[in-house]
Amino acid sequence: MIYLGGGLIIYATYTLDRSLDCEEDTINRSELTGAKKQIAVTACIITFLVGAFMLAKGNIYFASFFPFIVGFLYTKGIKIGKLKLKLKGSRGGKNVVIALSWGGTIAIIVSKWEENIFTIMTIFLFYLIKLFINSVLYDFRDIKGDMAAGVQTLPVCFGKDIIRKKLMTLCFLLHAVMIISLLMGFIRPELIILSYSFLVGFIPIYLYSSAFEVQGSGIRKHLREIMIDGESTIALALRAIINSLFCGTVPYNN
Repeated sequence: MIYLGGGLIIYATYTLDRSLDCEEDTINRSELTGAKKQIAVTACIITFLVGAFMLAKGNIYFASFFPFIVGFLYTKGIKIGKLKLKLKGSRGGKNVVIALSWGGTIAIIVSKWEENIFTIMTIFLFYLIKLFINSVLYDFRDIKGDMAAGVQTLPVCFGKDIIRKKLMTLCFLLHAVMIISLLMGFIRPELIILSYSFLVGFIPIYLYSSAFEVQGSGIRKHLREIMIDGESTIALALRAIINSLFCGTVPYNN
């Protein structure tokens, strides 16, 4: 139930982002033009309340509200007098905020069962870097609308080639740290999940091109969405299938 509650919080946060109008979204997501935003906002509120209730049943409270609040600040911002705080378009600041928000949320949930601070920090680092990379990849997709709206994302500021090289380096370093953490006993030997994570992290970065996001190339577009958005689900499914075929159920010790 806690996993399901966390999933509903994620759904609510990103539905909020899609429901609120932003200048760059009129170009990046033209398919949403004319959509009934009130329905999406209602669904967002309902799923958030249900998700927060599920987490609260497990004595997890702050993890529900933190990403939702950050999601609102990211999308719309707040205005106090002449000062306006908005996380979008801050030359990587938005990507760091997304990574910290979800990495921190997952670490808070994990701490419900795990007491070893090094294990919790390793899991936090894993999702921190993975989500940072994924959020930058989505900035690649939105370059056209971001440039038109004056949004200063990393690909807009530094160019696609430089950012691709930086992301590939980050992907290699992350999984090197995961291998070291595995050898030191901080995390379980989840080789299937880590191997799939590396492939899904590296391949979209390496293969990315402008043609990758052309609307007419539907197969490539959906492949990217499946690889990035469906990474955790596919990784767990592969783990379950391979373990059932070759290993059976393997009990782990913390």
